Amino acid sequence: MRILFLGALFLVLAPATTAADWMSELDSPTPVSTNSASTSPDQTVPSEEHGLPANAVEIARPFNFPITNSMVLSWIVALGLILFAQLATRNMQQVPSGAQNFLEWLVEGLYKFMVGIIGPHLAERTFWFFATIFIFILSANWIGLIPGVGTMGWGHPTASGFKIVQPLFRGANADVNMTLAMALVFFASWLVWSMREVGVRGFFKELFAPKGESEGLLKVLLVVVFFAAGCLEVVSILFRPISLSFRLYGNIFAGENLLEAMARLVPGFGWLVPIPFYFLELLMGLVQALVFMLLTAVFTMLMCQHESEQPTVARG
Repeated sequence: MRILFLGALFLVLAPATTAADWMSELDSPTPVSTNSASTSPDQTVPSEEHGLPANAVEIARPFNFPITNSMVLSWIVALGLILFAQLATRNMQQVPSGAQNFLEWLVEGLYKFMVGIIGPHLAERTFWFFATIFIFILSANWIGLIPGVGTMGWGHPTASGFKIVQPLFRGANADVNMTLAMALVFFASWLVWSMREVGVRGFFKELFAPKGESEGLLKVLLVVVFFAAGCLEVVSILFRPISLSFRLYGNIFAGENLLEAMARLVPGFGWLVPIPFYFLELLMGLVQALVFMLLTAVFTMLMCQHESEQPTVARG
């Protein structure tokens, strides 16, 4: 269990200046030409931009190491998971109760779920990753919905109220750096699992070798077809980290912008209008955690599943 949640801490140590540099151009203001008679070099037009910025905000740089508001929340989530795991397993009982009971129920349920998808052999080898990624993403998504995340920080008063320009906290998965880091960790783990299960030769055979029995000209044709299909598969594999990261980032980022837009929709009732959408985002946080875990599990099964092994299906 300690390995399960210590893995979450490893996931959040991604640099904060990689993918954020790609997204920063989306937030940079576009120069607008104005009449020199109406503006002067000393006058600036305040930008009343609403919504969550595309990239995380840097709030500190100790020893020249950038720390963003999304990193702070991800560290809080990881630390909370580690402390909860330590608390739940500190005094193990034969008949579990409280935190131990909840943790055992969660882990056992996830394990049986993964066995039904990828089989017992792969589940035994890879469960630590899939369970960690699901629990971390779900916890980060739900903690990001707590009031105060994105609404506490530094700002300035405006005509429409106080505007936060540098939030202290930001949803961990609303930062593309976090989602890309998790996708890259999976990609590296997927390569290791694939090589261990099928070997280097089996890896390339799975990609490029023709399937089935054939002879003569048909065999030559199938070699060409499967080689071309293998090249397309390589491109697909290389794009998996990008699709995984932007799918999760886009949904969580859009959800947080939706909540802010609903809060500004009716003046004076900003606390009431977003309430139904909070329930929607709770469901979306669960769905996105499940989708990320299932996609990574299926990608692993497609490459590592032996022909003679089939996933265990629950029977009533």
